Amino acid sequence: MEQIGQFAPMILIFVVAYFFMIRPQMKRQKDERKFASALKKGDRVITKSGLHGKIMELNDKDTSCVLETMAGKLKFDRSAISMEMSKKLNAPAVVKK
Repeated sequence: MEQIGQFAPMILIFVVAYFFMIRPQMKRQKDERKFASALKKGDRVITKSGLHGKIMELNDKDTSCVLETMAGKLKFDRSAISMEMSKKLNAPAVVKK
């Protein structure tokens, strides 16, 4: 019984780490995969490096996409598109009174 008491703090630390660090990260990765698979031609997006563009082509073989920017067309991996910034860019405008 004393041995369980000695390991209780370690078990508690692992449980806390799982619920506050590991689980949210897994959920974020799942959401990003879902977002990348839901991209479609014509979507306006922002890459993680800050490049704004519109999706012109999607390639399912190598999970890449071609973005049209003011500089021309560029090929990116779908994972380079920022989920958070793209949602803000495509959100409907809020009318202020």
